[in-house]
Amino acid sequence: MTKYLDVRRDGGTATVVIDRPPANAVDPALIEEFLAVIPPLAADASVRCLVIRGTGRFFVAGADIAVMRDLSVANHVKMRRWVEVQRLLERAPKPVIAAMNGHALGGGAELSLACDLRVLASSATIGFPETSLGLFPGAGGSQRLPRLLGPHRAKRLMIDGARLSAAEALDLGLVDVVADDDDFDRVVAAHAEDLAARPTTTIGLLKRIVEAGYDLPLDDALELEWQAVLELIQTQDAAEGLQAFLDKRPPRFTGR
Repeated sequence: MTKYLDVRRDGGTATVVIDRPPANAVDPALIEEFLAVIPPLAADASVRCLVIRGTGRFFVAGADIAVMRDLSVANHVKMRRWVEVQRLLERAPKPVIAAMNGHALGGGAELSLACDLRVLASSATIGFPETSLGLFPGAGGSQRLPRLLGPHRAKRLMIDGARLSAAEALDLGLVDVVADDDDFDRVVAAHAEDLAARPTTTIGLLKRIVEAGYDLPLDDALELEWQAVLELIQTQDAAEGLQAFLDKRPPRFTGR
């Protein structure tokens, strides 16, 4: 039984809705709910796209400051499990959308970095304001943001603690899509439907080898790629995609 998360299914899309008023701030209870909810969705072959979104004016406002004020190691070990949530999304063998319906700050921005597609509402902001609290983005942000934007640009964003407008975030490459507020749900649903129709097994393999090969010497990474190709050519989706091309028809992928 979840308190702060609501899972909604629509065809091949599963949407996890964060509802922890007033700002969807992260606390240990929310983290534990995520850790319970995400694995079965990631393992469910009928779920072909995962969407994470918030409610109201916020996607996720970041960590609950009342909780963070307890500077004990024990407390921060519990909060550190937010990184485990991100790893589950990053390693999910299917596409994951961060549907940022509202402001994505601190831990919310960090969560979005673990997703495959980032959609931000036009009125929302995104940023890493932790330095204003004497902290830094210590739940994945200090490592993922430099990998996305390069170390210098990422350091400037984190040091300044600026909240970027949707247009600024899009220009920087921090988000992939900006959607008008009134059209946000439709845009997210369209992207989810498109991704759910794609070859899920192929996408899962692609995600896995990009991450695993990123820091390897090139020859080792190419061997990893080859092993994934051998796995890929045994899938039904690979056969279907090639046959559909020859038949001059749209492919019907099943994720198998």
